Amino acid sequence: TMSREEDAEWLHWVTRQFGSIAGKDKEISLEEFKSALQVKESFFAERFFALFDTDGSGSISLEELLRALARLVHGDHADKLGFLFQVYDVDGSPHVPPGSGSIDAEELKVVLGWCLRESSVSLPEERLGDLTRALLEAADRDHSGSITFQELQEQLEAFPELMENLTIRQSCFPSAASWLKPPVPPERCWPRCLSRGYWHNHRGQLGCLGGYTALNVLLFTLAALWHRGHGPAILLARGCGQGLNINCTLLAVSAGGRREHGWAVGVLCTGGCCGAHLCVCLSVCLSVCLSVCVCPALLAQQDGHPTLAESLLWAQPGGGGVAGTAPQTGLALLALLLAMVTFSSPCVRRGGHFELFYWTHLSYISIWTLLILHGPQFWKWFVVPGSLFVLEKVLGWVWRRAGGLHIVEVNLLPSQVTHLVIQRPKSFHFKPGDYVYLNVPAIASYEWHPFSISSAPEQPETLWLHIRSLGQWTSRLHEFFQQLESPNPEPTAPRRSQGWAQVGGGRGDTHRLCRVKCYLDGPYGTPTRRIFTAEHAVLIGAGIGITPFASILQSIMYRYRRRKQSCPSCHYSWCEELRDEEMTLRKVDFIWINRDQKHFEWFLSLLSKLETEQAELEPGGRFLELHLYMTSALGKSDVKALGLQVALDLLAAKEKRDSITGLRTRTQPGRPDWSKVFGKVAEEKVGKVQVFFCGSPALAKVIRGHCEHFGFRFSKENF
Repeated sequence: TMSREEDAEWLHWVTRQFGSIAGKDKEISLEEFKSALQVKESFFAERFFALFDTDGSGSISLEELLRALARLVHGDHADKLGFLFQVYDVDGSPHVPPGSGSIDAEELKVVLGWCLRESSVSLPEERLGDLTRALLEAADRDHSGSITFQELQEQLEAFPELMENLTIRQSCFPSAASWLKPPVPPERCWPRCLSRGYWHNHRGQLGCLGGYTALNVLLFTLAALWHRGHGPAILLARGCGQGLNINCTLLAVSAGGRREHGWAVGVLCTGGCCGAHLCVCLSVCLSVCLSVCVCPALLAQQDGHPTLAESLLWAQPGGGGVAGTAPQTGLALLALLLAMVTFSSPCVRRGGHFELFYWTHLSYISIWTLLILHGPQFWKWFVVPGSLFVLEKVLGWVWRRAGGLHIVEVNLLPSQVTHLVIQRPKSFHFKPGDYVYLNVPAIASYEWHPFSISSAPEQPETLWLHIRSLGQWTSRLHEFFQQLESPNPEPTAPRRSQGWAQVGGGRGDTHRLCRVKCYLDGPYGTPTRRIFTAEHAVLIGAGIGITPFASILQSIMYRYRRRKQSCPSCHYSWCEELRDEEMTLRKVDFIWINRDQKHFEWFLSLLSKLETEQAELEPGGRFLELHLYMTSALGKSDVKALGLQVALDLLAAKEKRDSITGLRTRTQPGRPDWSKVFGKVAEEKVGKVQVFFCGSPALAKVIRGHCEHFGFRFSKENF
């Protein structure tokens, strides 16, 4: 319900918006109404328009709109359900009271069909008939073959969670919220970085950042104090030089220490190696800028010193570095670093110019050489980590080239997702959630791209990668396998050399066997390794963000299955609750958010297997709970979706499976209400909650804020 002030504000807003849409005659036509509602299908717009057009003139005046909205805003549930009934009563007059009409099976089927189209859900015609019969059988109390208003009201009132969301501003026109709902003024609050939850959730990263900053300040201060009698220019140069020594050493650590058994694991921020690498790189650029640009300018102002141009262009005795070449090597360093930073930006890497990023990053060899010439003391800092970096690169190169692998199977999935099945070497050991760098010479001989491993470590012979086409290289990969699998009535030599063969089993033309050469570099660890040491883990994947969790979920169920105990005499089985070092999990909630129905096809077989395994191990168990959301579907707070959602719930309860995915878990329409989701998790009190997310940065920001509110630990995984 709205207060009088809110009511007046809203009606004033609707009046203003009406004036911006209506033509010179101050009325809204059907086409203008459709445009304002932003509906996918015209059916509901036409039904709403007919109900609002009380005089049947073919247009809606401001008075008609306000009269209809006021009745729905101030009316009770019966008024709103009456509006819904008139929408569903297709052959009834829109101006006849709902109590005198009825909805027969054909009308119900038509409306449910339009609901499915509006939700981007595709079901066979027989499933639409099943939905219609399920709702008709449940609501038709007198078995007359049609539903009256009273019967519909009684049926919907059995779903209180739907009724409580039935508000006109949020349910009748959710897609037209910008038209009917006034903008909410921003709340004044403290910056998120100053909140207690933010500091608790980022204590590890903030501790690393604080220690790193303190180390740089300490080294700068010690160098400046040691040379305090030589003037401000020398003082600044020596301080920046110490910063270069430590930061360029850390660059070798952050660039080379990512492997699972690497020598630098744990040195930098946990799970933030790329972020730490960028932070250190920016510190190096700042140090070089200060020492190259500011120091010579300060020296040029002193008597007896060369001008700024002379000191930058020609080596000077006592100018620092090898043979007084510190300014010249500094300028070269600055140019290389600026090129490296510029071509590392996402717009370059993902804009079809990956080779610029690749080749400019190879200049690290020149940079370290110039640093040795620029600062003769640098080699003392660099010799140990630099040697280990070179050793790792050499061994990695030898291992990759000596152990050339093959892609033995490919499956092209909806939304341009390429599922690769790759030979797994016996010496290749990884943990759930890890990722590898993949090189396919047939696509680009020098490009290596990181992808999460979607198979479990317990799968011995192969490993899986699910790759979505989001850039130039991934698109070429998808097109490469798409062209190879294209039907060709006359086999040619090149096709035979690739080793393609049709796979039986009725899986269609998108599934083939192949033998395409590839190389792997890795595995590399991620924050998701902490899942097995959590007590209550909440895994959230958005779209293809399910990839790292696919490996984790399989491994979790494998370990859970090993806990199963059985009595040798009576064959009674149970699962131990004892925790061990390998897995301390008591509960796992997996939330997968997809835009539409076809995206669920990526991992439906896996999720179905997980449901079956849990049902066999622990009937009725809730160790692993799945929560699926489809954002394109009409939400439960949408009046157009009420009948469809009730029908889907009734049919799912009857058949014990979801009509959209075929799983036992019911697919929820719309977006998750994170306050309710995390509130329910907090109420379970299973143990300390850790949330792991993989998806878009925008959604990560939203979920992170809710985690800070509830005091949950949050980790973001890249995919």
